[in-house]
Amino acid sequence: MPVPETKPTPTLYEWAGGMEVFEKLMDSFYTQVLQDPLLEPVFRHMSPDHRRHVAHFIAEVMGGPKLYSSEEGSHFKMIQKHLSKHLTEQHRKRWVELLLTTADTLQLPDDPEFRSAFVAYIEWGTRIAVINSNLEEIPMAPDEPMPRWGWGEPGGPYIPE
Repeated sequence: MPVPETKPTPTLYEWAGGMEVFEKLMDSFYTQVLQDPLLEPVFRHMSPDHRRHVAHFIAEVMGGPKLYSSEEGSHFKMIQKHLSKHLTEQHRKRWVELLLTTADTLQLPDDPEFRSAFVAYIEWGTRIAVINSNLEEIPMAPDEPMPRWGWGEPGGPYIPE
């Protein structure tokens, strides 16, 4: 009896719908950010390419093409952009809230498995951003690889040096 062929598990990037979805998400999201009284002062001077860079970064982390790391920057450079910004937990929570509301509005997949992985990355990434925003220099090597996020659990606990 032949064994049925199984399809490979899609990446989070594929499950979400690809680059167009991530670019649309970040475009809509940053439109909201610039209308938000708490976040607008933090982002008012962002470059015109910021939305696209963040879309490409998150898409790559979620298993998409390596547009960010091959053409736009690196994990080190993304971390560097947060240095001395002095983000607060209030900023972080509002950023997450607006992003998840935008994801709902744009009807990103809402199955528990995708949303669990998506929210886990957003929580992890924004907490790292707050930590790094309160530093003066980056505690990592310039060639640190891009994070990769999937359907499973992330690594162990954060232990500051």
